[in-house]
Amino acid sequence: MREGKLGFSTRQIHGGKKTESAYGAHKTPVFRTSTFDLPSAKVGAERFAGKDKGYKYTRLGNPIFDLLTSRIADLENACPGFTFGSGMGAIHSVVFGLLNHKDHMITSDTLYGCTDSLFRNHVKRFGIEADFVDTRDIKNIRNAIKSNTKLIFIETPTNPTLGITDIRETAELAKEFGLITVVDNTFATPYLQRPVELGADVVVHSLTKDLGGHSDLIGGVSVYSKEFSENEEYMSRLKRASDDFGATFNPEDAFLVLRGLETLNIRMDKKCENSQAVAEFLEGHKKIEKVYFPGLESFPQYDLAKKQMSGPGGVIWFLMKGGYEAGEKLMNSVKLCSLAVSLGSTATLIQHPASMTHRIIPKAEREKVGIVDGGVRLAVGLEDKGDIIADLEEALEKV
Repeated sequence: MREGKLGFSTRQIHGGKKTESAYGAHKTPVFRTSTFDLPSAKVGAERFAGKDKGYKYTRLGNPIFDLLTSRIADLENACPGFTFGSGMGAIHSVVFGLLNHKDHMITSDTLYGCTDSLFRNHVKRFGIEADFVDTRDIKNIRNAIKSNTKLIFIETPTNPTLGITDIRETAELAKEFGLITVVDNTFATPYLQRPVELGADVVVHSLTKDLGGHSDLIGGVSVYSKEFSENEEYMSRLKRASDDFGATFNPEDAFLVLRGLETLNIRMDKKCENSQAVAEFLEGHKKIEKVYFPGLESFPQYDLAKKQMSGPGGVIWFLMKGGYEAGEKLMNSVKLCSLAVSLGSTATLIQHPASMTHRIIPKAEREKVGIVDGGVRLAVGLEDKGDIIADLEEALEKV
């Protein structure tokens, strides 16, 4: 074996902490158990005291969870964290695990609908302040920092408008003020963007999307920078949040994510190729008002996307001429594309954020950040790009 770090494609198959082989199994077995036998009362006491790192109860840890978190950490060039029953479980545990009553956080003004609701409605009920700013402009973040600010949370690219925040610039500002930087890297995946390499402290993912890759599971994960993971207070709080909040992952779904990771590079390369072709088709169509896609030179943050990401990703945001009615007609007219929320599937998914994923955001707030009634989100899949374009072309003829 050559010296040095293995390539990404190799690490997505072989990376991470190895579990003990069972009967010579080539793949890590699914440890489908709620509890683990303890060799003695003394060892049991040591495990619950944290002195012995052995397993005791699946909500508190499972061998396949450890393999999964260490493999994703390897791909992110980060340190392992925790798995969760959903991406929202990961975000909830990180934010509530790190912040106290009367602390202040800054977050992107464009977020996945449920993340927005968590920050807009729930954290405030527990006495945590949250300011929503356009994080694409670093001055907005700097101006929002207060004496009790503890954390900056960014989504980049954002859901669904694909706004991009400069991670390195944000992390440098955070370090200047002693703040924690958390990045939701779901849209890009570690194949296209690695926030820890750019200075972020915490990275969260929805495993439901491209890391799982097949629309057959729901899960979440968090990983951490080396410097952050060496902070015993932070990691103790995050471990306690992971243990106590109950957003437990499923061992069988962990196995499916591990399987999905093995083809991540192939799938993302294909999605980038397909999305580029579809975005170029949409940009030239007379019934489309505007197309937002990081791979288009017309994209407002094209240069930053090229600098920060190694590919444009698989999601396109476009605005229909004719507003909501036109978008609704389009979605009801597609045949190949599936009218469904979520993204990261093998199939192409189309949906209307204003009435679906982002409906819970107040209309005035939603429209202020560009999630308008005529906006359509297309999560491009692995089909032949010509077939995707043909389906959209036929559907657009009916609008």
